[in-house]
Amino acid sequence: MSKKQNTSSSPLVYSTDPNYLPPSEINEIDTLSVEEQPLRIILETKQRAGKTVTVVIGFVGTEDAMNALGKALKNHCGTGGSVKEGEIIIQGDHRQKIFQYLKAKGYKKARL
Repeated sequence: MSKKQNTSSSPLVYSTDPNYLPPSEINEIDTLSVEEQPLRIILETKQRAGKTVTVVIGFVGTEDAMNALGKALKNHCGTGGSVKEGEIIIQGDHRQKIFQYLKAKGYKKARL
């Protein structure tokens, strides 16, 4: 038996919405300026095997800009972490260090 290969990568078959735009035509969200970013810094231990992580949520912008901020925060704290699903995750309790770093870089709406 041979497998049929789908030439279209879109899962959409038909849309009745007259204003529908395919995913390729939708523009990415523009990154807010540094002063307007509503960042929240929280500490989490749930669902992390008892490990403590600092999570920065609320970033509005492109994936590349979020990855750059995550890398800068990891370098500043001297620890590991990741950027997943709109959250910047830093290993350990670094709330004050991250808060001071963000304030120094101009993130005026950042809060603990």
